[in-house]
Amino acid sequence: MKNKVTTPKVKIRKGDLVKVIAGDSKGQQGKVLSVLITKSRILVEGVNLVSKHTKPNAATPNGGIIKKEAALHISNVALIDPKSGDITRVGRKLNADGKLVRVSKKSGEEIK
Repeated sequence: MKNKVTTPKVKIRKGDLVKVIAGDSKGQQGKVLSVLITKSRILVEGVNLVSKHTKPNAATPNGGIIKKEAALHISNVALIDPKSGDITRVGRKLNADGKLVRVSKKSGEEIK
């Protein structure tokens, strides 16, 4: 039997508000633009900006240097608690409807 490759369980989703807890962008916060599950990386709006040199084309007639978000490792960001505004870990619980939802470990509040 071959070894089964499993993808890591990601507790952060697109649209969540996160804070960077490690690296050059430490302390910054923003909304998640996309989650790259296979690479365990995440794109956060306005965080970890890099300069990209672009040639002139139809989209950018002048070309030049563009500031663009680069991916961060998922372990370097933490979810922001919707109730207190502080960072928190994420748990999962069954709600009243019997549906599995994400909850904040700090406040117990459901994460939308």
